[in-house]
Amino acid sequence: MSIYLPLHLLEQIQIQGEKAYPEEGAGLMLGFENKGDRIVSSLLFLDNAREDSARHNRYLITAEDMLRGEKEADRLGSIIIGIFHSHPDHPNQPSEFDRKFAIPWYSYLITSIQSGKAGDSKCWRLSDDRTIFHPEKIVTTDHHSAKN
Repeated sequence: MSIYLPLHLLEQIQIQGEKAYPEEGAGLMLGFENKGDRIVSSLLFLDNAREDSARHNRYLITAEDMLRGEKEADRLGSIIIGIFHSHPDHPNQPSEFDRKFAIPWYSYLITSIQSGKAGDSKCWRLSDDRTIFHPEKIVTTDHHSAKN
């Protein structure tokens, strides 16, 4: 299981995490699936809809945001393949809260933001029985190879 992510899109995710700091930033990854691997072709940045007091360690993507993502993916001839979000001053490991609200099929890319600066990003997929996240290898690509 790998996710192919153009380097410029990974950089945009990390920049968005820095801009959202000290709150969590989030959005959708759009693209394609091929034999279990994911290919990210575009991003949809979203506002964190969580209440103000919880945005520092929680994000919320609303049903309206998901519908907007579905419409954008349809317009582009792609699908929603996952969700990205940042962890301000915390590791890029999924939390128990992340596990509780995650959807098994999606890829979850988490970027650690330490003191306002993006660190490493890791990607995860939740098991079908919802008990554990499995690491998903991130393969950074240039723009052209991500479209193939």
